[in-house]
Amino acid sequence: MLEKFLTTEIYGGKSIGDILTLEFLVSAVGSVLSATALLLIGFFFAGWVSRRVRGISDRYPHLDATLFGFFSNIARYTIIAFTVLLVLNTFGIQTTSLVAAIGAAGLAIGLALQGTLSNVAAGVMIVFFRPFKNGDFVEVAGKMGTVKDISLNFTELADTSNVQVIVPNAQVWGDIITNYSANKMRRAEWVFGVSYGANLKTAEEVIRKTIMADTRSKPDPEPFIQVNNLGDFSVDFLVRVWVNGSDYFAYQADMKRKVKEALDQAGVDIPFPTRTVLSNAG
Repeated sequence: MLEKFLTTEIYGGKSIGDILTLEFLVSAVGSVLSATALLLIGFFFAGWVSRRVRGISDRYPHLDATLFGFFSNIARYTIIAFTVLLVLNTFGIQTTSLVAAIGAAGLAIGLALQGTLSNVAAGVMIVFFRPFKNGDFVEVAGKMGTVKDISLNFTELADTSNVQVIVPNAQVWGDIITNYSANKMRRAEWVFGVSYGANLKTAEEVIRKTIMADTRSKPDPEPFIQVNNLGDFSVDFLVRVWVNGSDYFAYQADMKRKVKEALDQAGVDIPFPTRTVLSNAG
């Protein structure tokens, strides 16, 4: 009688079971909406903070863009992690117990993800010791290209054909790193061969004049131009000249062509392998 009275007078004829089910549905829908709102806000805020941190290096050119790019990733993932914990708490999950469970399972997770974790650890080493930075031309793990990005897990390169190359950080840090952009100046080197019948003094003067006429050539340190080898078919000049690192590749190619043309114009023969065949017509 009491239940009938309550359901009739207070709940408009609905049973207590119906009311409890309705309250559960309202609570569940509210939790889902709250969780969705938290996720949207959390991901938006994470992206905003990440962009702001990365933008600091854009506003202050003297700061290392690579380092702030790394910090922006750390900030983004940290905010996302806290957002997920808040969402779980919205559904009544005890996040303290969850964190403790994750900590207890840390060893197993570490063993299962040791490859990924080694990449993250290597990424931290790369960012803090900075053997290279964004924009440097490097050779790492047998791959050569311009550094486009350094993330927690991998280093992104663009090779000489502008093809994207992704190298895991563990391979980068565990191998030899050659940074062609580390020093402002580089020494270009060539070997120019002239015939044995050529005037060596004239050949040396032509080579020196041609190379030093280029504005990219550095007079200091002094260029090295000397005969260093008497080959089977030629007398070889070893030539070493300093140049800005940014000009190196184009300069190296240009000088080969210019010196060859200058030697031709000066009448200095550039030999090529020949073979003399003796025939006994006997």
